[in-house]
Amino acid sequence: MKIVIEFYRTRNADDAHAIVGRETKEAVNTGDAIEVARQLSQTLDMPQRPDAMTITDANGATLFSGVIDADAANEERRQP
Repeated sequence: MKIVIEFYRTRNADDAHAIVGRETKEAVNTGDAIEVARQLSQTLDMPQRPDAMTITDANGATLFSGVIDADAANEERRQP
């Protein structure tokens, strides 16, 4: 399925968010889409590191929306 991933930064004071990256990819299912998005959050060249993401399908329906776990991402980077 075709998915659109939006990466953004959030501001704690008022929960406002700014999109720092957007990618269109193919995924087998929602779990695969989340994995693709997590990998992209670490490898894409974005003006800032995102702290959250939203994944939608080709029709605009939200498949996933949530915080990117920075600790887990850093752990993945340390593994050979």
